[in-house]
Amino acid sequence: MSLVLGPYGEGAETLLHGEFGAYPSKGSRYALSLTQTALHIQRLVPKPETDQRTVVPLAEVVGCHTLRSRAPADRAAYFSVYAYPLKKRKVAVGSGRGRQRAARTFQVDGADDYEKNQVVAEKWAAAIKCLVLGIPISSDTDIAPSLLPRPRRLLLLLNPFGGRGLALQWCQTHVLPMITEADISFNLIQTERPNHARELVKGINLAEWDGIVAISGDGLLYEVLNGLMERPDWEQAIKMPVGILPSGSGNALAGAINCNAGLEQVLGLELLLNCALLLCHAAVAPLDLVAVTTASGARCFSCLSVAWGFVSDVDIESEKYRHMGAARFTLGTLVRLASMHTYRGRLSYLPAADATAHRPISRSITVAPNGRLPLQRLPLHRALSDMGLCEERHAFRGAEPAPAPCPSPGSPPPSSASVLPPPSFSFEPRPRELPAGGAGEAQVGGPPDELLVPLGQPVPGSWVTVEDDFVLVLAIYQSHLGADLFAAPFARFDDGLIHLCFIKAGISRAALVRLFLAMEKGSHFEQECPHLVHVPVRAFRLEPLTRKGILTVDGERVEYGPIQGQVHRALARLITGVNRLKIATG
Repeated sequence: MSLVLGPYGEGAETLLHGEFGAYPSKGSRYALSLTQTALHIQRLVPKPETDQRTVVPLAEVVGCHTLRSRAPADRAAYFSVYAYPLKKRKVAVGSGRGRQRAARTFQVDGADDYEKNQVVAEKWAAAIKCLVLGIPISSDTDIAPSLLPRPRRLLLLLNPFGGRGLALQWCQTHVLPMITEADISFNLIQTERPNHARELVKGINLAEWDGIVAISGDGLLYEVLNGLMERPDWEQAIKMPVGILPSGSGNALAGAINCNAGLEQVLGLELLLNCALLLCHAAVAPLDLVAVTTASGARCFSCLSVAWGFVSDVDIESEKYRHMGAARFTLGTLVRLASMHTYRGRLSYLPAADATAHRPISRSITVAPNGRLPLQRLPLHRALSDMGLCEERHAFRGAEPAPAPCPSPGSPPPSSASVLPPPSFSFEPRPRELPAGGAGEAQVGGPPDELLVPLGQPVPGSWVTVEDDFVLVLAIYQSHLGADLFAAPFARFDDGLIHLCFIKAGISRAALVRLFLAMEKGSHFEQECPHLVHVPVRAFRLEPLTRKGILTVDGERVEYGPIQGQVHRALARLITGVNRLKIATG
């Protein structure tokens, strides 16, 4: 047994080792060593003057393909490794580095027979894919393509009107090439109207899919989750893994996924690339859902938050600035600060007996601007199935014959993918307000709310009630309120808690600004502001006593009036991409 020393494998067991050529560099030879966490590359020929080693963390790898030369006389086999490392330099002080595509193709030529070389290439490709997907292997494992599951098949739902309207462009330029390199099969459908995604997931055969991914802001995933809960088979349906690729304005859940992976806090395209990378790693985590009941009795399921006061005012009133993307919230905050309101209300809650008001661990987070990657644009239609988007499979077209794709045994060709019929197309903006508390006309299923009593009845005696004037009330269950608002650093996807945060009247504008600025780094609770209260609870009820106001669930406006909710632990499944691999942060 050999060991590899270094930052991505200190004393780590070597799973595979070999010496290969490189394509297209003629004459170059490399020694490759594969450990549980990284691919180590050392140049042998031409011999470098110094010890030059390249370490490719597997947390940055999305896939590996075997290829064959178009030249009949070429007996070598090839495998390409696709990675998305962070760029080496930041473009400006305080900015993020973004990710850039890096593909390395190696030539397996140790035998005079192509089939023998192909076996070696497939062994390396299978080992790398197993590690990326979290399939356990060791140096004693008989590594072969048969270890791999069938390619994942994802239903991608894209809202073309979300955020700044860049979802379609970013998807075709960045997302589809990356997930194709990860051997993910897909169907992509653009939504046309409110609750379109909800209708789709209510009617599809879930057995045909391994996950449903929203390419949008948080609102589209809200539709997906509630559509699953409205199915007769909701108990099984809600276990369908769901994911998000952020292209909206707020992107709170994407921010939480990014943070959960230990990645630097970023916005825009950089956040999308991070989430796409994590999506390729397939790992799934339990996700709490909160059953929310509104004044009319409508019930819906929420994965992010319920807000009243300052936060919901900014969220809805800033809709007119949607063309600005995430900057709309900054402008909306400034506008609302100029005329800060307070709201009279009665807030009741059931404290979590086994939890205390947490304080976050201090951590440094840098907010970074958008970045861009030089990926080829591809034609995209209204409904799209997977196609050959991997550049290495169609590149190297010149005088010299080049490698061509060699599918793994048992893998279906791209043409075998089933395609949903394309829906009719019309460009209409998506209204924000959801009827009847977001539940639409359908009755949502789900487990009973055993901690709640009907809204017309008094709360149980074990509850705590606070009647006061509030600047804001926020019931949040994820770490982020927005991609750059680290609102609840102590929250976890499945902690079984609603983190009830509220700010009482009397806080100055300056103090409120300081809180929101500190929230970017999750340090606002360290300010010890006497007006800010955090209580971990299992259930809550909010009864507005002010005649007018705005209530939101997951950023979507709902009917104004009494509202209550109860957490249901680990009810859903979220694609987080985090397993034993540690994502590189620089």
